[in-house]
Amino acid sequence: MESYTYLFLFVLQLVFTVVVLLALLHEKRLQKQLEKKNKQLLTELSNLRGEIRAMRSTYLTFTGKIVRISVSTTTASEELKKLISVTEKLKKELERTEAMSVYEKEHSDCQYICGIDEVGRGPFAGPVVAGAVILPKDDPILYLNDSKKLSEKKREALYDEIMERAVATGIGVVSPARIDEINILQATYEAMREAIGKLTPAPDLLLNDAVTIPGVNIRQVPIIKGDAKSISIGAASIVAKVTRDRLMEQYADVFPEYDFASNKGYGSASHIAALKEYGPTPIHRHSFIKNFGF
Repeated sequence: MESYTYLFLFVLQLVFTVVVLLALLHEKRLQKQLEKKNKQLLTELSNLRGEIRAMRSTYLTFTGKIVRISVSTTTASEELKKLISVTEKLKKELERTEAMSVYEKEHSDCQYICGIDEVGRGPFAGPVVAGAVILPKDDPILYLNDSKKLSEKKREALYDEIMERAVATGIGVVSPARIDEINILQATYEAMREAIGKLTPAPDLLLNDAVTIPGVNIRQVPIIKGDAKSISIGAASIVAKVTRDRLMEQYADVFPEYDFASNKGYGSASHIAALKEYGPTPIHRHSFIKNFGF
């Protein structure tokens, strides 16, 4: 009986051991399956993250393209507006230039039409200067006008263009001493004749600002306020104005007290004050300042 009891206990212990081993094996198998599943989940999660990053990058690229397209469209629209504005301004300037070419077209049978004008009839100091210009017929220079209506910067730019593109230009300069000798009107005519005489080729028609020049054997057409009505006279007024202004700026270096760079020899308050304090210079017109006791 006792032997059976030991046998039973032995079998029971063996069964328990087997059960424990089976349990341990099952646990390890489950652990391996869980680890494998975790690896799969981690791989899937990593892949999902990669897909999300790719989608985000695609989205950003797409939206970036939309922004660039939007910016490009806006820029193109602004540039188009600017182009339309420039075109409209150019059209208006061409129409204005055409309107200022009436006298030139009226005398289109003439080969060389010369505009002539003077600057400096009224100043107390400095010369009177005349400009004579023959413009090309089929290549108009835009923005020509009465020099007094243009800014200094615009006059300077147009002066350079006229001197470069004109068929011919001439400049006449008559000194203050000569003005005192023969009077300002005769000095003006003399400056105009000098300017005309420097033209090559010689003109066959003169468009003059208001006057008829004596002693010139060329057909003349006087035009009241011609510097604002004729591109040829407007060009001549610019050439004369820039030439004289530059001369007066040079005189300003020699006679700084009189502010010639600013007043260009005209009777400004500072000029008159300097005259009273320092007296006249060699470039003053005594016939113009005699009322000040000189």
